Amino acid sequence: MVHDFDIVIIGGGILGTSISYFLSQLNKSKKIAVVEQAHSVAFHTSGRNTGKVHAPYLYNPEKKKLFAKAAFHGYEMWEEYSKLRDLPFKKDGVIEVALDKKGTAVLEKYLKWGKQNGLEDKDIKLMDNVELKKIEPEIKCESALYVYKDGSVDYSVFTNSVMKDSKANGTNFILDTKVTKIKKENNKWAITLNGEHEICTKFLINAAGGEAINIAHDVGVAKKFTDVHFRGEYWRAPKEYHDLTKTSVYSVPEFPDYPFLDPHWIIRIDGSCEIGPNAVPVFSPYGYNKSENIKEFIPKILEMLGSGARKAIFDKQFQELAINEIQSSMSKTTMVNRVKRFLPKIDPDKITEKGTAGIRSSVIDDDGKFVSDVILVDDETSFHILNYNSPGATGALPFAVHIINHLNKTGLFESETVDAQCGPWNFSQILEKLGE
Repeated sequence: MVHDFDIVIIGGGILGTSISYFLSQLNKSKKIAVVEQAHSVAFHTSGRNTGKVHAPYLYNPEKKKLFAKAAFHGYEMWEEYSKLRDLPFKKDGVIEVALDKKGTAVLEKYLKWGKQNGLEDKDIKLMDNVELKKIEPEIKCESALYVYKDGSVDYSVFTNSVMKDSKANGTNFILDTKVTKIKKENNKWAITLNGEHEICTKFLINAAGGEAINIAHDVGVAKKFTDVHFRGEYWRAPKEYHDLTKTSVYSVPEFPDYPFLDPHWIIRIDGSCEIGPNAVPVFSPYGYNKSENIKEFIPKILEMLGSGARKAIFDKQFQELAINEIQSSMSKTTMVNRVKRFLPKIDPDKITEKGTAGIRSSVIDDDGKFVSDVILVDDETSFHILNYNSPGATGALPFAVHIINHLNKTGLFESETVDAQCGPWNFSQILEKLGE
């Protein structure tokens, strides 16, 4: 039996679920489905991140204007949503530390960006090590940017709640179901699920995260891009370290052009602390274990050698960084020592338990460069969201609104109303805040 839908969203991460939430409120008569291959929404990247609601201080206001706005308003929207659904939202702030004068110059830039992106003096402050020591005596650094407007949540819990609201508006969530084939038939998309069942849709939205490039290639778009995957691993800190700092601590990234994050000291919403993530190159968006990586090794290497990724993987600096990340995966001490530079009290021998690993997929263009921004691709009856990375979870609600407005404006489909009340927000008012 073939099921017909007006809109099918592939991907039940935080963005795909948020898009379904707003679409279902604006299009009461349309049949909408979300297809997710895991057994629950936000099972992969969306639920395996640091759980931070980020203030927009890391984002260049010219080059990343949309992401910065989405993060700024996303903070307000998630806080409002947490009150509506009685979900934990902890305003605990974050500290970004610089270990040398070069890092301090980066923090000065971040302070300027943060204010240009809407943060006020009370939200963000640059301080020297003497001032910081009074607040956080265990942190050792040259200088620090204290960002007060930063929060902690559990994005799995948030996404599950958004899914329930979307379902209540009539959205079908088809979970534990993999898209195995997509083809165009009679001006509709015929989508095969798990190799046997078929659904049809007039319009397709690709919000598949780590699979998004593959889906785009399957329908014949974004051929000049490929992706590479990095597994971010965490180590859990013992209880004796849970009061080491009052807030999470990040350090200035040494190589901002690459998706290699300097590990952070993370305080999660439940009060537990972790060190992570690193960025270990893997061969699948689900490369949590050896068997999956071995299975995908040859196809992925062949794909990379036949694309712009070839230039990236033969780049000497990239190779050195990749080897460092692999070492940090093989040696707990190597990874913990990165954080020990600014939290000298940590003893690697006392950290014995691994945390959750998550996988981040980064897009490479045909020149072999990592693409820093999100890529949105319009097709006649499909729309593709590629390279949707940090601060993806923070900005998911306003970014979903931006996408729906874009689809309405380009005439790919038109919502029945854009003045609907969507939970605690009016859709048109969100657009005004985004400047659209």
